[in-house]
Amino acid sequence: MVEATISLVDRGTIRTDVNHLLEGFNMGSAADPDPETMMVEGPVYNLVIDHPEGTILWDTGSHPEAGDGHWPAELYAAFEHSDADERDLDTALDDAGYGIDDVDYVFQTHLHLDHAGSLYQFAGTDVPVFVHERELKYAYFSAKTDQGSTAYVADDFDHDLNWEIVSRDRATYFEDVEFLHLPGHTPGLMGTKIDIDGYGTVIFTGDQAYARANYHDEQPLGAGLLWSRQHWLDSLAFLKDLERKHDAEMYVGHDGEDAARLEDGLP
Repeated sequence: MVEATISLVDRGTIRTDVNHLLEGFNMGSAADPDPETMMVEGPVYNLVIDHPEGTILWDTGSHPEAGDGHWPAELYAAFEHSDADERDLDTALDDAGYGIDDVDYVFQTHLHLDHAGSLYQFAGTDVPVFVHERELKYAYFSAKTDQGSTAYVADDFDHDLNWEIVSRDRATYFEDVEFLHLPGHTPGLMGTKIDIDGYGTVIFTGDQAYARANYHDEQPLGAGLLWSRQHWLDSLAFLKDLERKHDAEMYVGHDGEDAARLEDGLP
């Protein structure tokens, strides 16, 4: 167990059709061929892990100009982040008691546009940026060709960054902090398991689960947010096993209740 603290970095709110989050949530039928669309809001957050070996920024969130042309118009319409400019990384870190210069390491769960948009802050620096090998390859493949996923914006990550490539399924670079490869949402998604002295084990699933229903009720993400449904199910089973073995406290990627639990920090 390590004497570390974890602080929430509030990056605002994203709004989307609930069908993106929960597979088949609102389906038409003969009796109701055009069901009303239900929009849902969820938090975008980063974390600061204050560790004896350095200060780790967990994800970098959306670009502050997401709604001003940085995101493609059709993607912004599907995943509206209207306060991205108000909750830029500098402002959000300051509210959490930190600054960009305090960050010793960056950990990217994945490189989707609402998670990697502030990597430009670390361009040209020697700050290591941890990313899974499969994620980096798929992000470039998607952003630079007409195949792959549309949720990657090259200008988010195509910078002079000090990439630290993670290739294994489970990797430990800091005492009692383990990076977990969780393919499904993307090929190279990673979560994080942390054993905190005097508190216990916490696991951050990242976007393996957007909402609690994805994890606790095992309802898959909508097809548009799944690179591989079978990989997603396998990653979910892996996380459930870790939760049982370590009596871990679980936090998912975009759930308001989970973000609220983190507002006062851990432990």
